[in-house]
Amino acid sequence: MAGVRIGTAEANSTFLSQGLALKTVLERAPALKPIDVSTSGHASVENANRLQSGDIDFGFMASNWIGRAKNGETPFAQKIDLRMVAPMNAGPLFFIASAGSALRTVRDLRGRRLVVGPEKSGMTQHARVILGTLGMTLADLTSLYLDFASGAEALVRGNADAQLQCPIPNKVMTALDARAEIRVLHYAADDLDTVLRAVPFYRRTVMRRGALRALDADVAQPAVVNVLVTHARVAEATVCEVTAAIFAACEELPRLNALFDDMATLFAPLRAEGARAFEFGGVALHPGAAAAYRAASLLG
Repeated sequence: MAGVRIGTAEANSTFLSQGLALKTVLERAPALKPIDVSTSGHASVENANRLQSGDIDFGFMASNWIGRAKNGETPFAQKIDLRMVAPMNAGPLFFIASAGSALRTVRDLRGRRLVVGPEKSGMTQHARVILGTLGMTLADLTSLYLDFASGAEALVRGNADAQLQCPIPNKVMTALDARAEIRVLHYAADDLDTVLRAVPFYRRTVMRRGALRALDADVAQPAVVNVLVTHARVAEATVCEVTAAIFAACEELPRLNALFDDMATLFAPLRAEGARAFEFGGVALHPGAAAAYRAASLLG
């Protein structure tokens, strides 16, 4: 093997921090060294395209993108022969505003200035999907296409009314919470159920009281399942070894990065549902990943 290359997302992103934790685990396997963890400006979309071009061997993606990449749907210019490796986390996607803001619920965002992320990013796609299920489009508000750090700065300075944030803990959200009191927007009655019924790659999760300074009660939010994917051409032995190392580190990875909390539970559906439990968007398990899961008695 000539080492393993992993694509993540922008600086200060959750994907990057998780990728660096994976590096710690994977580099213990001599056959996998060196482990190269790189940033990708447009995260899921760019990682799929980099896998297609052979620039990386594995990539972090939100599960809502992998079926689109497989089918060559917009924004992908061609079909990409992706294969599933492992779930990485199911973390909340949540809208925030300053604690002194009049904004209370997601529906209150209509007509407001919302930081959605870089224009071609996965975060912008999530904003479009979530608002769309509630009868809004990005045209119904002022969309600010800023990265996490720039968006947080805009919120503090009063140049934005709200921001769509990614799973915590992340460096930008931690710094923002220390700097300003932040409100997490709730979903009005039945709206969260509407989102979850409409979008198969979201799951219900709860942001616990105290997760942010101003969060004084538990609040239910949608969570996207984020995954590690590869390309069909990547060698079975490489994928098997990477997958086995990840599963073996299920208890350690949360200690390295809290974004991996409850990671072990993400593997449980394999036992009950088989490989289809991981085949988001119709993307099949890589044979190397399947071999690793069979060896771990997760697949029959």
